[in-house]
Amino acid sequence: MKSVTEKRLLRIYNRMYDAYGPQDWWPADSAFEVMLGAILTQNTSWHNVEKAIKNIKDAGLLNVRKLACVPLNRLKKLIKPSGFYNIKALRLKNFMGFLKKMYGYSLNKMRKVETDILRNELLSISGIGKETADSILLYAFERSVFVIDAYTKRILYRHGLVGKDAEYDRVQGIFTENLKRDTGLYNEFHALIVRTAKEKCKSRAPDCKTCPLNGV
Repeated sequence: MKSVTEKRLLRIYNRMYDAYGPQDWWPADSAFEVMLGAILTQNTSWHNVEKAIKNIKDAGLLNVRKLACVPLNRLKKLIKPSGFYNIKALRLKNFMGFLKKMYGYSLNKMRKVETDILRNELLSISGIGKETADSILLYAFERSVFVIDAYTKRILYRHGLVGKDAEYDRVQGIFTENLKRDTGLYNEFHALIVRTAKEKCKSRAPDCKTCPLNGV
């Protein structure tokens, strides 16, 4: 029998899916591109991330070994559109240093590591927090880990499922403890939350009347 919380979550999911359809997220051509995007999207819009990744692609450097060899100052210029480029360039260097040290730049080797172990390894990298690590796990490696961001917290809070200041693990538990561990569901659910929050459930002046979650 489904719990009350599971029923509410699925109702929220179905409302959003009926309104927007499949989101085909994460938009990337490779697992490494997803990883770059997960780091670059910190504190900026996806539109800006796309510009930075395009710069890397145009330079022929969308390859972990090639990008790892790029001097720091050049890397900063390439990713400048993403904002906070000084900090993010260092975070990318830290991440690629981790890939070299732990896996010899082999993403295939990373794929063979258990989810909990890999998550802890990612969290040990300077500049990689829970949201970024979980984005890499879900979208690059297709692990059933639900990503929590400001959009997710906002929608769950406004619908009475979590407190305003609920911590990351608490919010994540709402999904993982009440929904089946399904990578496809987690992927689509999170992508739909992002779209709904951006278009309707905004931080300021939310458009509740035309929101697909109105009345939930």
